[in-house]
Amino acid sequence: MTTAVPSPREGLAPREDSDRREELGRREDLHHPGDSPSAGGPAVPPRVLSIAGTDPTGGAGIQADLKAIAACGGYGMAVVTALVAQNTRGVRSVHVPPTSFLREQLDAVGEDVAIDAVKTGMLFDAEIIAEVSDFLERTRPPIVVMDPVMVATSGDRLLRPEAEQGMRELLERVDLVTPNVPELAVLLDEAPARGWEELIGQAQRLAAASGTLVLAKGGHLTEDAVQDALVDADGVRRVVSSPRLSGATTHGTGCSLSAAMATLRVRHGGWERALEEAKPWLAGAIAEGEHLDVGGGTGPVSHFWALWEAAGIH
Repeated sequence: MTTAVPSPREGLAPREDSDRREELGRREDLHHPGDSPSAGGPAVPPRVLSIAGTDPTGGAGIQADLKAIAACGGYGMAVVTALVAQNTRGVRSVHVPPTSFLREQLDAVGEDVAIDAVKTGMLFDAEIIAEVSDFLERTRPPIVVMDPVMVATSGDRLLRPEAEQGMRELLERVDLVTPNVPELAVLLDEAPARGWEELIGQAQRLAAASGTLVLAKGGHLTEDAVQDALVDADGVRRVVSSPRLSGATTHGTGCSLSAAMATLRVRHGGWERALEEAKPWLAGAIAEGEHLDVGGGTGPVSHFWALWEAAGIH
């Protein structure tokens, strides 16, 4: 895999708020009422499509996404962008199938299943980003969440440096982006934030430039509490905090949180409510991850901890 230091990229051009509102309205129009249950009928779970890479140990990528979607009450689907030979210790290699096969996967799902939300993860290179962008343009899913995967927890690179500008441009088709501290810096072509206020400032600048809501995540900072904030061009909309945990089971947290946000946004109809539910769920999943005893490196979170607790198992 490439480990080259990313070169500076052209910045994002600001988008007009009216253009963003018109785009979101068109997406909602394409979510047909017939896809929803009738009054008094059984609730249809959110049908959430993950477009991402793999993790054979099950802690990150589409494997984590599918678990997070299910844990949050959704029906998960997955289209594979890249096959990643990795474990809890690091990434060994990446195999990228032909882009034509990615298109076939996307079309197979899009032509048959009503998609309530899309979550994107590892997109790896410019060709994959362009194909996913075309799919989003053609299908106009009601909700799109982007986890701008660039570097694995192990430090291994999961996005080619020359694809960074394509990732910025993809924000046009996204409703929520969930970068960690280093990823937010790359999207803005700035140095990583060193504190909470600086992080919020960066998130607000990205939101203003892209017209996309930003979930600013404080996990990489050093404060005792881990704060996550929904930030738009006008500032902070909602902050949710949790205690900082000392465990080493944080593999796949970014994947899991973004998949949870996509699912819960469909279920509850608002981003604030989605974050209020996703944040404590993920904190519990991290805390319970050590009991899984998976791998000798940075272990995965326990996605089903609440379900197992309620059922009295494990």
